[in-house]
Amino acid sequence: MENLERVVKAHPFAAELSPEHLSVVACCARNVRRSPGEFLFKEGAEAGRFYLVRKGRLALEVDVPGRGATQVESVGPGGVVGFSWLFPDHRWTLDARALETLIALEFDATCLLPKMEADPALGYALTKPLLNELYKRLNQVRLGRLDVYGQGRKDSVGGGT
Repeated sequence: MENLERVVKAHPFAAELSPEHLSVVACCARNVRRSPGEFLFKEGAEAGRFYLVRKGRLALEVDVPGRGATQVESVGPGGVVGFSWLFPDHRWTLDARALETLIALEFDATCLLPKMEADPALGYALTKPLLNELYKRLNQVRLGRLDVYGQGRKDSVGGGT
């Protein structure tokens, strides 16, 4: 069995974690594997974990009435998925489905949240890379909207001022 501390440390998400924080975080992690087509989580279900993708790819999907599951993003090695555990009502807002054999680290929020609350430095150390991932995703959405609504023309997005 792999040493989870070493596995967590190897992921880009954990690059700035101190050895002490790494040890605490690894205690809340486990390796998971999904075959192509299997779900990590489904929209509407309780969100109590997040994932660091180690190998493989997954699709983030939403159910579009009349069209079914529609992929909105693909996440591969080095990626992070599952932010809903941080926000009230703690429900998944989309599906995460393996596109190919997926190996990821799964972090249990019921284990991690009390540790983050008890140690603000740990909370900050984990919040920082999570916010960085959210920031990158928001930028991807913004760029996608430019492509869809204005093909990048300044005059079509806010008048170019």
